[in-house]
Amino acid sequence: MTSLSALTLPDHTQLPDSDGTFVKNLQEHPQSILITDSIKPVLEQLHPDGQYCIGQDSGIYWRLTDPPEKGAEAPDWFYVPNVPPTLDGKMRRSYVLWKEYVAPLIVLEFVSGDGTEERDTTPPSRGEGGNVGKFWVYEQAIRVPYYGIYEVAKAQIEVYHLIDFNYRLMAPNDRGHYPISPLGVELGIWQGSYQNAELPWLRWWDAKGNLLLTGEERAEVERRKRERIVEKLRSLSVEELNNLGIDPEMLD
Repeated sequence: MTSLSALTLPDHTQLPDSDGTFVKNLQEHPQSILITDSIKPVLEQLHPDGQYCIGQDSGIYWRLTDPPEKGAEAPDWFYVPNVPPTLDGKMRRSYVLWKEYVAPLIVLEFVSGDGTEERDTTPPSRGEGGNVGKFWVYEQAIRVPYYGIYEVAKAQIEVYHLIDFNYRLMAPNDRGHYPISPLGVELGIWQGSYQNAELPWLRWWDAKGNLLLTGEERAEVERRKRERIVEKLRSLSVEELNNLGIDPEMLD
């Protein structure tokens, strides 16, 4: 009779956390930081208990294979709701579906090539050498509700929504954005400067079309707001400032 220990499946500490490849586009890392930083206030509101996980170029293990890396996909960015951000007080080395059972709500891929890899629908029955199409894995195996393919060179994004067991290509709204309804946000392209690079960036907006700002951008908005208030106060007389309980020397 097989013992219980023999049936125990490997967890994130026992599986490889890299397949030996490297980031092919220098925009990928700041792009991941940008979308993570700007959506944090939304996720903190949705998860006041802090129970959510964000992966950046991290493996999602969906099947057992030899070698183990063949059973994983590593999206450039993904978000999983209602799971702990750490396990036993340690950061995750990867996300292991057979230990969590909760699929990511959204995965994003940043295309460095021609997009063939990100749109590959090859199933296991037709894959050579154990290779399976990335699109097929997200759609049929992991069953991710939203899958975004961002083509950096073309400054465009395709977003697929899982409906009736298959991905349907979403149409953009009037703002050219793609609503991610469970998050109450929209995904789209923003042309601007981030980390000293003027480029088209993938970004979030709220449901009213307001750009979700990074922590640095929010701080800059507050700084400008304070400057306007100070300038307005400086136009007042000493008597008016005293009536407001403001020491004129504080405005120097």
